[in-house]
Amino acid sequence: MPGYDSEKCSFFTKNLMKWHKNYNFRMMPWKYEKNPYKIWLSEIILQQTRVEQGTAYYNNFLKKFPNIHKLASAEDSEVFKVWEGLGYYSRCKNLIHTARYVSDTLKGIFPTTYEGLLKLKGIGPYTAAAIASFAYNEPYAVLDGNVMRVLTRFFGLNVPVDTPEGKNHCSHLAEILIDKKNAGLYNQGIMDFGATVCKPKSPICSACNLSKYCTAFITNQTEKFPVKSKKIKKKNRFFYYIVASFKGKFYVRKRVEKDIWQNLHEFMLIERAQKSTVDSVLHHKVLKALGIETYTFLFASTHVKQQLTHQTIEACFIQIEIGKKQHIPGFDLVDVNTMKRLAFPKLIKMWIQSMI
Repeated sequence: MPGYDSEKCSFFTKNLMKWHKNYNFRMMPWKYEKNPYKIWLSEIILQQTRVEQGTAYYNNFLKKFPNIHKLASAEDSEVFKVWEGLGYYSRCKNLIHTARYVSDTLKGIFPTTYEGLLKLKGIGPYTAAAIASFAYNEPYAVLDGNVMRVLTRFFGLNVPVDTPEGKNHCSHLAEILIDKKNAGLYNQGIMDFGATVCKPKSPICSACNLSKYCTAFITNQTEKFPVKSKKIKKKNRFFYYIVASFKGKFYVRKRVEKDIWQNLHEFMLIERAQKSTVDSVLHHKVLKALGIETYTFLFASTHVKQQLTHQTIEACFIQIEIGKKQHIPGFDLVDVNTMKRLAFPKLIKMWIQSMI
């Protein structure tokens, strides 16, 4: 682990805190919050989610579940419905699990230590540091993408941040720099600084009071940092949804496989390795296996896409009216009002809103 110039480190912390006090005008409903439940809720929502999108979900959750006991006592389906469209649904599963554990086992009281918070499902080092510092002012530094970008640019760290070595470097440096007497304010400041000034692209270096000693600025290499060792390989998946209806009701099931969108609902799905014709999909053996042989084809949608972190989903909705009511294992025949209360992936939800 390399050593760091103490004067440069002191300059960084002092001037970051000065920027936070005088120029940090970023507004968020959870900012300066001390209630661990609200902090935890905001941090779980903001994992893999932009602040602009997460704010509405945060407000909706607090309106529906104002405290940990309300959230813990809610049905899974009710919580998933409020989460609907936010993505990364494993977060919602962990949210439910931890809410019930804190409510039932810990009597509604969140752990007050970093180590205790780490024991909760869905809480890693970053979220534990955020809750510990914001709620209890414990001296633990947060380390997210914004923070790593600020640190690697200022100190010129060339170790890839997507490697264990790179993360360790950043974590070590973050612990050195944190204002231990004002940990919550420091953590809030460095995250907001990365989001509003030291941005991923076109950072506002002219408004940066750290630029005097910033390696990336001095060498004109701001776009170089943070260094990454590899690019994420993305795959394409082609989903053909068979929207089968009978007298105004639709066949819907809950996804139970350990795949994307687990615990959300969907129509009958035929996945193909490549883009296919509607006719070839309708003649797929899956339909016959389900007992659907007599039906009227109504229409097929254009292909729509949803971009996930590691994959692109391209979907087509094919609506058919079946000749007689059938029992299809795993599927429920539901009316429109019931369907509106179920949680669907964003891609399906948008289609339902536009068509039904």
